[in-house]
Amino acid sequence: MIKNTTIAAISTAPGVGGIAVVRVSGPDAIEKVNAVFQPVRKDVSLLEQPGNTVLFGTLIQSGGEVLDEVLVSVFRAPHSFTGEDTVEISCHGSLYVQQQTLKLLLAQGCVLAQPGEFSQRAFLNGKMDLSQAEAIADLIASTSTASHRMALNQMRGRFSNELMMLREKLLHFVSLIELELDFNEEDVEFADRTELKRLAQEIEEKIARLADSFALGNVLKNGIPVALVGETNVGKSTLLNVLLNEEKAIVSDVHGTTRDVIEDCVNIGGVTFRFIDTAGIRETKDTVENMGIERTYQKIEQASIVLWLVDCTQISEHIEWLTERIARRAEGKKIILVFNKVDKVDKDECSVIDELFASFDAERIYISAKERINTDELQRSLLEAAQLPTLQLGDVVVSNMRHYEALTSALAAIRRVLEGIDMQISHDFLSQDIRECMHFLGLITGAITTDEILGSIFSRFCIGK
Repeated sequence: MIKNTTIAAISTAPGVGGIAVVRVSGPDAIEKVNAVFQPVRKDVSLLEQPGNTVLFGTLIQSGGEVLDEVLVSVFRAPHSFTGEDTVEISCHGSLYVQQQTLKLLLAQGCVLAQPGEFSQRAFLNGKMDLSQAEAIADLIASTSTASHRMALNQMRGRFSNELMMLREKLLHFVSLIELELDFNEEDVEFADRTELKRLAQEIEEKIARLADSFALGNVLKNGIPVALVGETNVGKSTLLNVLLNEEKAIVSDVHGTTRDVIEDCVNIGGVTFRFIDTAGIRETKDTVENMGIERTYQKIEQASIVLWLVDCTQISEHIEWLTERIARRAEGKKIILVFNKVDKVDKDECSVIDELFASFDAERIYISAKERINTDELQRSLLEAAQLPTLQLGDVVVSNMRHYEALTSALAAIRRVLEGIDMQISHDFLSQDIRECMHFLGLITGAITTDEILGSIFSRFCIGK
C-alpha cells in the first residue's frame, strides 16, 4: 500500500499571505527540490544537508531566472511527518509564486498530492494510527477552545492507547480460550471464567463510557444547537444578526418573513454555539409558511437550548396555545425566556407581560436586540446553560461518527460475551464474540482496515495535509 512516488502540494490555506509553504514528500524529495534550489552559500549542498535543518537560497526557473528567495527545511526519513524524506519550501505568499513553485516541482517529476495524502502516508508508514490521523483534520477544523483541546488529546494518542490496551487484554483471553479448544479432548482449562467475566465487565464499562461521550463530543465539534423561537415579528432574525455580528437574516415588519431555517455558528467564551433562526409560530393558512412552522417544531426538538422570544410591546392572544406547543417539544431542554424590545416599554408594561408567564418555569432576560441592550447578559446565560465540562489534556471524548459506530458494535459484541459466559455457551462461540469486539476496536485505530476505508477517510482532508 505504501507508494513510491514523490508528491508535492501547497500546504498553506488558499489565497495571498505573507508566506506560503509548499511541501514535498517521497523517496526523491530532496533530489527534486535540489534541482530547482540554489543555496546562498556556495559551499553547501542540499543533498548533503542533515535532517531538521533549514537553508536560505533562491528558486531557479528554466533559463536561470530567479523565481523567489526561500527557506528550505529538510526532514530525513524516518524523522518526518510522513516518515519519508520531506522538504518544505517557505516562499512569499503571492499566488503567482506559489503556483510557479509547484509547477517547477511537477516539471521535475513530482506528482500533485491528493487530499490527505501526506497524512495517509504518515499512517501507512506507522507514524500515527488512523484515529490520530483523523484528529489532524479535526484540529485544523477546530473553532473553539473545547474542540481544539478534544482534537489535540486524540492526536496525542490517548484514545488510541485506551483501545490498544483493551484489545491486548481481549487477545490474551481469546488465545487462552482457543488453546483450550486445541486440547478439548484432554478437558484442560486455561482461561479462568471468573476472571474473563471480570475483564469483560471492565471492558464493557470502558467502551460504554467512550460511546456515551459522543453526545458531548458531537456538541463540541459541531456547536451547541440553540433554537430561536416565538411568534412572528418578535425579533428573532434581529437577534440572530446581533449574535452573529452580521446581517445573516432578512429583517422586516411583514409577518412571516422567515419561512425556512437559517443556521450559523459563533464562538462565545471559547464555546461554539449553532444558532437556528426559525419561522414564527402562528396559525396560518399559507401552505409554505406552515411547512416552515413544522420545521420550527423539529428544530426545537433537536436543540439543546431554546431561546423563546416574546415581544414586550404587545400582549399576545395566543400565549396558552403557544406555550403548549413549545413546552411539549422542548421538554427536558434548557429554555430561556427572552423579553425583547424593552427599549419601547416601561417597567410596568414589562411586568404585565411577565405575569402572563408566571406559571412557566424558565430563566428570564430582558433585552433589546435592535439597540443591543443586555445582549451581553444573554450571552453569559447561554454559556451557563451550556454546562460543558472543562476538558483537560488527557481527557478522551469521542467526536467522530465512524468511531462511535465502531464502539457501539464493539459494545454489542462484549455484551454477547457476558451473556455467553452466564449461559455457559460453547468456547468457540465465545471466542467468536471476543474476536468481533477486537475487530471493531481495531477499525478505529486502523489495526484492521481496507483501501476503501482509507480512501473515504483521507478524501475529506484538505490538500497539502
